[in-house]
Amino acid sequence: MRGLSTRACRTGRTLKAGSSAVAALAAIGLLLSACSTGGSGARDEGPGNRGETVMSPTPSPTPTATSAPSPPSATEAVRIVKDDPKVSQAVKRELKPCVADEYPVDVSYGNLTGGSAADVVVNIMTCGDAVGTSTYVYRTEGKKYENVFQDEEPPVYAEIDRGDLVVTKQLYEKGDPVSYPSGEDVITYEWAANHFRETDRIRNHYSSAAGGDAPAPTEN
Repeated sequence: MRGLSTRACRTGRTLKAGSSAVAALAAIGLLLSACSTGGSGARDEGPGNRGETVMSPTPSPTPTATSAPSPPSATEAVRIVKDDPKVSQAVKRELKPCVADEYPVDVSYGNLTGGSAADVVVNIMTCGDAVGTSTYVYRTEGKKYENVFQDEEPPVYAEIDRGDLVVTKQLYEKGDPVSYPSGEDVITYEWAANHFRETDRIRNHYSSAAGGDAPAPTEN
């Protein structure tokens, strides 16, 4: 189409005066009309010649991922315990800094309940001899922490061991010093049906001689 239109325009410019006046004028009018459009004639290329507008596709909005809350620091863990209505008032009264703003708490994180964020284990201890007085497990629910386990009978200490909650309760007999208990119970819990259930319990007895409390040998 383009080659034919160009040649027609050139032919229109070289018409001779000997042609019929009416036919020449009509032919020249048609050819000049075609040439005034740029010399390319009618096109069948692309949707633009049919009065259509080509729109760029609108990108779909990218979904925003819901981020899990960051694990709480020791100070934040203290606030969680103090705001927890399940924690006894006696524990809250005794939960005070040992030095400056340092509280006697151990905080650990791990997957205990299969939630989308790490669970938080908080152990509260005494300032002088670091004996565990209570332990708590908090599960993330949205941006809040839900108390799903607690033991407030000292001495007690909880840890995370390969996805299980392991609670150690030291056993004291009459006359035992704080640093040398007579034994301990090691209790293992696992998460099932939205609560912790006991799966194992081991009792260990310690030798009193190993603690250095055995009487010293007398000289002859």
